[in-house]
Amino acid sequence: METIRFYQRKGLLPEPDKPYGSIRRYDETDVTRVRFVKSAQRLGFSLDEIAELLKLEDGTHCDEARRLAEHKLTDVRQKLSDLARIESVLATLVSQCRAVTGRVNCPMIASLQKTP
Repeated sequence: METIRFYQRKGLLPEPDKPYGSIRRYDETDVTRVRFVKSAQRLGFSLDEIAELLKLEDGTHCDEARRLAEHKLTDVRQKLSDLARIESVLATLVSQCRAVTGRVNCPMIASLQKTP
């Protein structure tokens, strides 16, 4: 329930009327919107980006929605590239650590001490 209230504070979901002394009632439109937000989050969109997408939800702004998705795709590809680089460096360091015998400085620690 706190997630719903958070979405309301962020303007992603309207706050329904609450009869005095009663509980809030959400309709199918609200449920659909929450599903939209959760789906967009799973694709890596931030809440601010999701708010932008929600402004375009009437179906007539496909070019604008596509541009937002293209931007997100570029970000994802950059992160994948960064992760591949990190994976390669870590794999090399782990391999170097396995090859070390005796009382020698750990290649992993030594590498991290040199890195700015």
